[in-house]
Amino acid sequence: MGGVNLSGRADLTGANLTGADLGGADLGGANLRGAILEGANLSGANLRGATWLDGSKCKLESIGGCNK
Repeated sequence: MGGVNLSGRADLTGANLTGADLGGADLGGANLRGAILEGANLSGANLRGATWLDGSKCKLESIGGCNK
């Protein structure tokens, strides 16, 4: 799934993304609340403004991980 565009309104609430290749994916603004990301590759993924696993918002500098 690397490089995929899931930005904006993508609702991945509770999704099981265990081991998913999200490297370079655009997840900006996506809802990841309650998602399972165990072993997922987020290298270079854009998480700007995404809703993180715990419901908090990722800051604008969130690339490769959520900076809260």
